[in-house]
Amino acid sequence: MSVNAQIVSAGDALETLLAGWEAQCKGHLTASWMLHGRPGVGKTQLVTELGQRIGARLFDIRLTTIEPQDLRGLPYYDHDAHKTVWYRPEDLPDDPSAPSILFLDELTAASPHLQPTVYGLLQERRVGRHQLPASVFSVAAGNTVDDGAIAYEMGTALADRLIHLQVNADAKDWLERYAVDRGLSPMVTAFLRARPDLLDTTEGALRRGEMIACTPRSWERVSDIVSAIEDRRLRHAMIAGTVGTAAAAEFAQIAAEIEALVSVQEILDTSPAKRRALYPTSINGLVGLIYALVARTDADTIGRVIDIMADLKQVEAPGLPLTELSTFGFEILIRKAMAEGLAEAFRTSKAYREYAAERAEAGAL
Repeated sequence: MSVNAQIVSAGDALETLLAGWEAQCKGHLTASWMLHGRPGVGKTQLVTELGQRIGARLFDIRLTTIEPQDLRGLPYYDHDAHKTVWYRPEDLPDDPSAPSILFLDELTAASPHLQPTVYGLLQERRVGRHQLPASVFSVAAGNTVDDGAIAYEMGTALADRLIHLQVNADAKDWLERYAVDRGLSPMVTAFLRARPDLLDTTEGALRRGEMIACTPRSWERVSDIVSAIEDRRLRHAMIAGTVGTAAAAEFAQIAAEIEALVSVQEILDTSPAKRRALYPTSINGLVGLIYALVARTDADTIGRVIDIMADLKQVEAPGLPLTELSTFGFEILIRKAMAEGLAEAFRTSKAYREYAAERAEAGAL
């Protein structure tokens, strides 16, 4: 059966879950959620992010690795009461005073024999005699049979117990809401801004019979590789084994261009009068610089980063959309500043006031 739920980006899925949590806290909605999506699209990451946002302890249960008794617990005989009672498993949250997330991952890949046990957790919020506290937020995730992963069709009895979301990989959303906040390598972020179609190539890889596909998860691994491995030959072999040879070949071209740039720290440390000579003069180099600057932004550097973003439109690079690049840089910088409580720096920045005045005069603000 097809999943006829709304398709949302990972960022929108996170906002939806946050709204669901807030409604549950107010006693207006107690529901269990199901995230559908291809492997590597970011389902686990967004649940982890949800836990960080609400300050919840995450109970991550991979349903492909357990049996029904692992959720039900183990029985023992109470001789005094003449009853069989159950030891509850420690993997289930039981603290009513603190928020928790019960994350039932790989639900659609779990054995059909396990699903009846899961029904109670997702609908009645109980298993055996153990009742989940009101402070527990329940989320499940899984792939569909069309994703090339091991999966069973979800029966209607289980599907009816859930609010479903289809999580889709969206390059703009992933770059702005995840990659920037995680400080991923500017090589990866600049490349995917130029080639957003390569964020997720699972469908094409399945059609071509290829084992390796690009996914948000694999690009995060590429970021780890370029940060850890200096030898380009070895690094290329690792990246090709992560996203495939074709994507790795394209990535290598932009990575080499960005790697040749002057370090971001040197630009930040150079006086305003001299730093303009250090700016890259190619579109990929400037995009890489923007992402690297935002990744390096904190309370100590934000003033200098604002100055540099405003200064980018003065780069001597005929034909490049410098005003648009400067605006793009400010958009992602402002978003990060708002999230990290650094927005006051914009109010006190002369460079930003001048930039904003120019944009307003041009009718862009």
